Amino acid sequence: MNTELGKRIIILGCSGSGKSTFAKKLKDKTDLPLYHLDNIWWNEDRTHISRDEFDKKQKELIQKDSWIIDGNYGRTYEMRIKACDTVIFLDYSEEVCLKGISERVGKERSDIPWTEDSLNPELVKWVKEFHTQDRPKVYSLLEKYPDKQVFIFTTRSQADKWLTDL
Repeated sequence: MNTELGKRIIILGCSGSGKSTFAKKLKDKTDLPLYHLDNIWWNEDRTHISRDEFDKKQKELIQKDSWIIDGNYGRTYEMRIKACDTVIFLDYSEEVCLKGISERVGKERSDIPWTEDSLNPELVKWVKEFHTQDRPKVYSLLEKYPDKQVFIFTTRSQADKWLTDL
């Protein structure tokens, strides 16, 4: 493992940016334990746990010595940014992310406890609002915590090259 990378890594980005795929590749390179927040928040029947339980589980995770945590959940960005040493932000265009959520319909995934059978209109709306709603929050928190090592990728090819070069 690249010792400069750190051992407490969060991966942020809009839905459809490929956070989970990136996280799995990073796990393969680093052997760090990987946690997908969608698997913590969601149940198989598409219901979710309470916010309190979700927060408690995240607090337990960030107490561990090493991890990769993949997921957004903007309400808890700061909790994870405070605890990590490395932030990876997949800052891709709306078009790339919309294509990403469309392409995963019908595909079995290990990062969420069900297979999406159609494109969720709420998810499409969230992707379309990410650049004006969540993206500014991420950049503001990155400014607030300048001690974090930050990698920002604006294209999949940039991120892939970085992973290859690790």
